[in-house]
Amino acid sequence: MKKCPECHVEVACTADSGTCWCMSYPSVLPVSEDDNLSCLCPSCLAKRVNTKLGEIYQEYTTNDLIRLAKPYASNTQLVENIDYTMENGYMVFSAWYLLKRGKCCGNGCRNCPYGSLSTKDANNVG
Repeated sequence: MKKCPECHVEVACTADSGTCWCMSYPSVLPVSEDDNLSCLCPSCLAKRVNTKLGEIYQEYTTNDLIRLAKPYASNTQLVENIDYTMENGYMVFSAWYLLKRGKCCGNGCRNCPYGSLSTKDANNVG
């Protein structure tokens, strides 16, 4: 057992075995001994990944973002602060969650990453 360097909660890290809960999170952070990312707890890692995703959304095209998210589309376990946040008792889906879907649903979602694309155009990206 290790302790999360941010919140000091105990963390079971099994990354050395080749499988760990953290491997289902988007692989967008550099792995560095200095940063000790493999030892963050699920909540702290989710917050850090979400912050990095916010930066990536500004740098990548929509098609690039869809390609980045596609390998995670089969992850059905939603992660708070990555796939959604809670607001007044309701789940608010994130841009990351919507990118994993691979297309715009046309419902005007608050965090829609497809921007001003029409529903027809958004459904044809990727």
